[in-house]
Amino acid sequence: MSQQTGPLAGLSAIVTGAGRGLGRAEALELARLGASVVVNDFGQPGRDGSGEASATPAEQVVAEIEAAGGQAVAHLGDVADHEQARQLVQLAIDSFGKLDILVNNAGILRDRMVFSMSEDEWDSVIRVHLKGHFNTTHFASVHWRERSKAAGGPVFGRIINTSSEAFLAGSAGQPNYAAAKGGIVGLTTSSALALGKYGVTANAICPRARTRMTEDVFAGFQEPTDGGLDKLAPEHVAPLVGYLASPAAAKVNGQLLVVHGGMVAVVERPKVAAKFDTAKEVFTYDELDELITPWYEDRPAGETFAAAEVLGLKHG
Repeated sequence: MSQQTGPLAGLSAIVTGAGRGLGRAEALELARLGASVVVNDFGQPGRDGSGEASATPAEQVVAEIEAAGGQAVAHLGDVADHEQARQLVQLAIDSFGKLDILVNNAGILRDRMVFSMSEDEWDSVIRVHLKGHFNTTHFASVHWRERSKAAGGPVFGRIINTSSEAFLAGSAGQPNYAAAKGGIVGLTTSSALALGKYGVTANAICPRARTRMTEDVFAGFQEPTDGGLDKLAPEHVAPLVGYLASPAAAKVNGQLLVVHGGMVAVVERPKVAAKFDTAKEVFTYDELDELITPWYEDRPAGETFAAAEVLGLKHG
């Protein structure tokens, strides 16, 4: 995990929600590829049985990176708090001289059907996922824009955001999560267009991984019994993050990719399935009924804008 070698050598990165699970695997992979890493995870130091301060998950990941020869610092703030997100980006700049890579991963789940969901369950998930992604993206983009202006041309910048198949397929029991993840895709494509001229790319991934946050979601997916790597292990996702963070991915921008279990799928943008024109100046109800109703009569029952087929993707 040397800082002098690898495709990310000389670059610095932030990974949010990196104390455990997917974020931890991503932080370790970026460090293995040569990046200096700010490991963010919300929490306060605890105490062990003797009353001594114990390391937080983020600090434990930093220790792993350093033990392997890498360079890392911990940030224990809440990315959904605007000021703490600013401090996170500033920590990367102060620690490593600049920020090059932003991996937004932090999130929570508050699953419930839409008719049972409370206001707080809705707000908390939107806050951590969607606002958290915006906060860090905002301050990172300010940094890259200022650097680009000072350099008189493009600089190196990478944003890797975390969406979900829950947005693509329409998860009935996760209206807050699906909405937040859909919003993240919109934020990603908007950022890709806005920041491209500064040398920054922005892409989103839809990972499938067994973590503490998703253990109930994937409870029905059996883990391997032969000692092999779990198809839902976060280690299947981390290499794609490392690639998207690298110079090799310069032409990958504004994209959405599904990744899990030895497979990466590029999701195509939406297409127009049908177009109807009025024969008059303005549509009437009757004309719309005559045009649209027969078209939907021929469509498959239960079909919606959701792409449920992504749930059937697998390696091989």
